[in-house]
Amino acid sequence: MSTAATPAPTAARGISGSTRVFLILGDPVVQVRAPEVFNFLFGRQGIDAVLVPAQVAPADFEGFVRQAFKARNIDGLWLAIPHKTAMVGLLDRCDRLGRVSGAVNAARRNADGSIEGALFDGLGFTKALDVAGVPIAGARALVVGVGGGGVAIAASLAARGVARLALFDAAPGRAESAAQRVRAEFGTDAVAAVRPDPTGFDLVVNATPLGLKADDPLPFDVEHLAPAAVVVDILMKNQPTPLLRACQARGVRAYPGFEMLLQQMPEYLAFFGYDDLARAVQADPSELRALLAPR
Repeated sequence: MSTAATPAPTAARGISGSTRVFLILGDPVVQVRAPEVFNFLFGRQGIDAVLVPAQVAPADFEGFVRQAFKARNIDGLWLAIPHKTAMVGLLDRCDRLGRVSGAVNAARRNADGSIEGALFDGLGFTKALDVAGVPIAGARALVVGVGGGGVAIAASLAARGVARLALFDAAPGRAESAAQRVRAEFGTDAVAAVRPDPTGFDLVVNATPLGLKADDPLPFDVEHLAPAAVVVDILMKNQPTPLLRACQARGVRAYPGFEMLLQQMPEYLAFFGYDDLARAVQADPSELRALLAPR
């Protein structure tokens, strides 16, 4: 597959009574890119399935989910902001990372009727570091912002053996709560930081929304970064973000969040039973990389 140009969408295919349906729930939902990616894959591979966005208000979320899973042709849900946390309470089973983080990306109905959830944000993040050749085991890492995405990243870094993990969040108590859960599950040296100071860290992650607005301050002082440090800004918009530009000006290696998103795609596919397609995408993600690239 070539990365020279963004692949053109496949021709529209018919939706029949046998089509398997997946929904992605969010509020708002206009920003989600999963439908274009997964429907592209389904169409390219001739899979009779479709992913449909649905804007669901938080007050309606539980009722909507319970009714949606009564439809026997709806096989699963993708969860976008702000529903990743709320879904956990509706599950019969949850994977380890989702349980520790208190959030999930996806939920499926199993053959026995049970609802199972899984979290892929942190796994996609660590796989993206592998692609970039950034070592994880033994590293000292700082995660700035431990909402749903940040705590998932923290948990996955702990699972991969970071030597030290510091978490910072502006919301009182959030970082300490996340650090306690990570310590209890993984035995990692995880602490709540009193300020987002990147001094002495090998890996620094921005998992806050700072950078979405033109007048946002930087999430931390890049002047305190070690020359060999690696920075990841998981924001998907306004590329390159102010943080990435500031790191570039200092000669510090820094990455956006696109590869993190890309590396989650095979995990979703495998979770929903499309194992062959998951292996193909994992082996050669170049076509999806071109599709997701900022333009």
